[in-house]
Amino acid sequence: MAGGYFQHGGVSFPAILYSPRSLEAAREFPVEDDDVFNVTYQKSGTVWMLEILSLIRSDGDPHWCRSVPNWDRGPWLETVLGLRRAKANPRPRLISSHLPIQLFPKAFFSSKAKVIYTVRNPKDVLVSLFHFSRIFRPYKDPGTLEQFLHKFLQGDVPFGSWFEHVRGWLGLRGAHNFLCISYEELQQDLRGCVERLCGFLGRELSAAALDAVVANASFAAMSRNRMSNFSLSPLFILDLRRGPFLRKGISGDWKNHLTPEQSARFDRVYRERMAGLGVTFPWDPPPDPPEGETTLGTPPEEEEEEETPPRPQEPPQP
Repeated sequence: MAGGYFQHGGVSFPAILYSPRSLEAAREFPVEDDDVFNVTYQKSGTVWMLEILSLIRSDGDPHWCRSVPNWDRGPWLETVLGLRRAKANPRPRLISSHLPIQLFPKAFFSSKAKVIYTVRNPKDVLVSLFHFSRIFRPYKDPGTLEQFLHKFLQGDVPFGSWFEHVRGWLGLRGAHNFLCISYEELQQDLRGCVERLCGFLGRELSAAALDAVVANASFAAMSRNRMSNFSLSPLFILDLRRGPFLRKGISGDWKNHLTPEQSARFDRVYRERMAGLGVTFPWDPPPDPPEGETTLGTPPEEEEEEETPPRPQEPPQP
């Protein structure tokens, strides 16, 4: 263990909230067929999606969201306290997780439980995680943005590489109990996304209930809700004197932080690491690099789309 982090399955975790024993217990977590997992790479809309799912569960009535902290409504499976809460919560359960697929509960892959995977522009994830690391005490100080950019692209951050996390989970696309949705889609058409989520969950809401979900899941509503904005979090976990947990809730903020050179460097790594995935994201960089630069990764004409699995298959162990 160094600097408060430890390695588990090749991935770094901060020791304050996580332990090898809790991660092993999460791997053996007894999954029920009616469980709904809210899965993301960190800073990709986890709290927002949890709020949406909580409101869908309560037919748009905000009382549950305003009376129970979100970490109790949809506990983080991999934390010591979250694992205990997830086991104790009544069914049907909402459960949140940042775990990469190879560390996820084994029982999920033979169950009917559902995973909703929210993915976000990794440049915005980078910037959000940089600011978050300055207020989240279990994490190391991020240093300068340039230093943190290097670590992020190397996967030398808690929960490991964004690229590996996304590639791993998107291997389940097409499975009957897996839904991928982007942060950007939620921003562009929240009501349409709520309807899509309801269809996936098999939950029919009235027009009035849909309106209530959309209204109460707005960034402004969440920012005012003490059960959702982490203002109740103890100081040894979050130092909110250095900034709010819910910072901006926008897309494209990376443009206010990254230089053109940093953005181009990120794009080169992105093209290389995401080549051959067979998925197009709204933030994908142009396929050809600027003149004078060498193309990295597999050329588009040589890419092969992976076969869509009919159901989730457990990935090989690291």
